Amino acid sequence: MGFIKEFKDFAMRGNLVDFAIGVVVGGAFGKVTTSFVDGIVMPVVGKLVGGADFSELKYKIQDGSKEVLDAAGNVTTKAVPEVYIKYGEFITVCLNFLIIAFVMFLVIKVMNNLKKEEPAPAPAGPTKDQELLGEIRDLLKK
Repeated sequence: MGFIKEFKDFAMRGNLVDFAIGVVVGGAFGKVTTSFVDGIVMPVVGKLVGGADFSELKYKIQDGSKEVLDAAGNVTTKAVPEVYIKYGEFITVCLNFLIIAFVMFLVIKVMNNLKKEEPAPAPAGPTKDQELLGEIRDLLKK
């Protein structure tokens, strides 16, 4: 039973639970941001730059070819797919990242502003020994 209790203590520790909640919320926020960028921001940006659909922007680096069959129907040359650099998707993902990073910055900034700075603790009064020494000093001054 010691192992199970130790695991339960570990799993229910506040930091681990907070981290798990953060991961779940972050994943959901990532999906919302992706939907926002793909469905709202990128069509507007695409319209501004001439009607381009950013998800379709790509640069072909290799032409494809169909497979070649001989008279008997055997494949003599395999098909070669076209190869693209999909820079439009990369731009979209970078925009997603920038939006998520900016929102996280704002959330952390707000949280830091909400933290109330605790006033410095009042200096502790003199101890009994210090009071006694102060009285002796005052008596010696007379």
